[in-house]
Amino acid sequence: MQFATAAITLVLSVWLAYINSFDNGFHFDDYHTIVNNPAIRSLGNIPRFFTDARTFSILPANQTYRPIVSTTLAFDYWMGHGLNPFYFHIGTFLIYLLQLVVMLLLFRIILNRTRPEKDHLVLATVAAAWYGLHPAMAETVNYIIQRGDVYAACGVVCALVLYVALPRWRRYGLYLLPFVLALLSKPPAIVFPALLFAYLAMFEAPPDTRYRYAAGRTLPSFILGALVMALEAAMTPKSFTPSALSSFSWYITQPYVLLRNFLTFFLPLHLNVDTDLRAFPHLNAAAFAGFAFLIALVSTIALLAMSKELRPISFGLLWFLVGSLPTALYKLSEVNNDHRLFLPFIGMALACTWTAYLGVGWLAQRAKSPWIWKTATACAFLLLVAYGWAAHIRNRVWHSNLSLWYDDVLKCPHNGRGLMNYGLAQMDLGHDEIALHYFRQALKYTPNYPTLEINLGIVNGLLADQGQPGRAVQAQQHFLRAIALAPADASTHAYYGRWLMFHGHARQAIQQLSLAVGLNPQDLMQRDLLMDAQMRAGDNAAARQLALATLRIAPGDAVARNALRPPPQTAAFWINQSLAEYRKGQFLLAIASAQHALTIDPHSAAAYNNIGASYGAMRQWKPAIQNEKLALQYDPKLTIARNNLALFLKEKTPGGTPNSVPIATAALINLSLSEYRDGHYQDCIRTASGALRLDPRSADAWNNIAAAYAAMHQWSAAVRAANKALALNPHFTLARNNLAWAESHLQTGRP
Repeated sequence: MQFATAAITLVLSVWLAYINSFDNGFHFDDYHTIVNNPAIRSLGNIPRFFTDARTFSILPANQTYRPIVSTTLAFDYWMGHGLNPFYFHIGTFLIYLLQLVVMLLLFRIILNRTRPEKDHLVLATVAAAWYGLHPAMAETVNYIIQRGDVYAACGVVCALVLYVALPRWRRYGLYLLPFVLALLSKPPAIVFPALLFAYLAMFEAPPDTRYRYAAGRTLPSFILGALVMALEAAMTPKSFTPSALSSFSWYITQPYVLLRNFLTFFLPLHLNVDTDLRAFPHLNAAAFAGFAFLIALVSTIALLAMSKELRPISFGLLWFLVGSLPTALYKLSEVNNDHRLFLPFIGMALACTWTAYLGVGWLAQRAKSPWIWKTATACAFLLLVAYGWAAHIRNRVWHSNLSLWYDDVLKCPHNGRGLMNYGLAQMDLGHDEIALHYFRQALKYTPNYPTLEINLGIVNGLLADQGQPGRAVQAQQHFLRAIALAPADASTHAYYGRWLMFHGHARQAIQQLSLAVGLNPQDLMQRDLLMDAQMRAGDNAAARQLALATLRIAPGDAVARNALRPPPQTAAFWINQSLAEYRKGQFLLAIASAQHALTIDPHSAAAYNNIGASYGAMRQWKPAIQNEKLALQYDPKLTIARNNLALFLKEKTPGGTPNSVPIATAALINLSLSEYRDGHYQDCIRTASGALRLDPRSADAWNNIAAAYAAMHQWSAAVRAANKALALNPHFTLARNNLAWAESHLQTGRP
């Protein structure tokens, strides 16, 4: 009963700290392993996860053997009916809670073996809570693909507890099952045999045969671990590229990383998704400090192991050291990550809690005052509250790409990749000029980074489409430089091909996209783009063939299914296609599709309007005005064409007052208003949402959304949208009227 109370208290405390994390988004490596990975979209692929490591990621350099992780991701995708972050987070979090409860049991057993005259349940709870509430754990719990670290740590702790708590069952090898599952989640779990050996030698073995006793009983786990690691090595594709760093630089840096991680347990000041700490090119003061710490740590572990009462400290420090070895000895692309602290800090929690307990006990005995323990208890409570609040704050950082990379830029202003990713987050919000600024900053620190060149190409292309035609040449130069830097990287060809296709160069796009698909057949984005380009070029047979091959990889791929059904050759189809492309900012494609509509219906006012709006978005006033006049010639009552024409004439007039919002945004708002008046409410919402991507502070767009929701009697959604409009413009009368209308129906329950 006491244990259950302690476990429930522990679980509730950690749940409160992480209650704000369950709707956090996907980040960083989540995209190539989860979001864009077709393999996890079907439970039918589960057997393949155990036989084909290429199912782990769509990027060849990141394909490694982690079948348990992929299996659980597929279950989360199935449970959430898609990429619902809640199901991915809750799956990780429940295993985290299980790990903490098992840690509580393990710590209690170890401490009770050390001082059997007293039950140390409360102290074990404090140690497990210190770990569970530590903000350094937040990265691993929030970073969905790093659940492998959670599974590995949980498996190691469960295996150890099964061995320790059920001695009669040891001969059946039950404790080896969680060890194998942990290894199939992530290789650092290979430390289990060493930890089991240390536990047996310190807490269970007879003093005169300590090491022989421990070695004999650890042998099965060593053999099984070696076999599973051999399997992983055999299953990992040759394309897997963990690091390009020199061995010398890596190994002289890792002792310093160990020192830094040790200090992070007490002062978590350097928590960051992408540190700017780099491998040392040569021996320096930091490297020598790291080696000195390593020697001191090993000496302390050996010295403390001699005393039975101090062995929990020795064992905890040894756990910290051994748990750090897999990522210290095996070269990776970054010298350190927060999620690498997940397994080692289990030992730190035990060692530090027992050290504090002995220290307070010694002080209380010397002072002979009951207030020592009361003060220590109060300090422990405040410490746990502080760490829990810090974890809660850290969860906020992981909420979105914008918040995550803003935190990175603040802490590591010289990290080129961090600056680039923050720029990407800005670009996702439609802040292209801001994105370009951060990309240029990143270029100072990573001048030969192919992914950065791709993004420079993308943002220059977007700015060219928004009326800065000179940037089109710069966009192409950046794409070509990305290809020159990484000709074997499929993404360099894919994004250049996408840019070519979006700008009407379907034939050239096919060449680049075909190269991309050949280099990486698993990435659906480039397959979908290639099918689209082939259909635009009129090669429906090639598109159909590629679609059939794609559906074998991803049976639900919508683009592939559409490629098997040639589009109807009607003007309405191409007008809708043009409108969809316009909403996405693909203005040249929108023009091409609308022109296709005109070959079928030369008198289509809607097609001329789409062409005019697209030219206007690119600030090419002459063709924009000409096409809007043609639209009104064929349909004088077309309000959207009249509004666009007035807008473009105003912008073209020398000395005229420039519009306060981008042309594309204004045109989309006009279009959404027109769709609202025509009763096309879903189209109105979709178009206004496109305007918000270009200008998130557009009160007009939010008001149009509110009006459309209200027209569909979706009152709650209408209230939310109207409130957003009023937050941006408190004096917006139309938005206030829409809010009052929606609220009155919401309160009375009237339809």
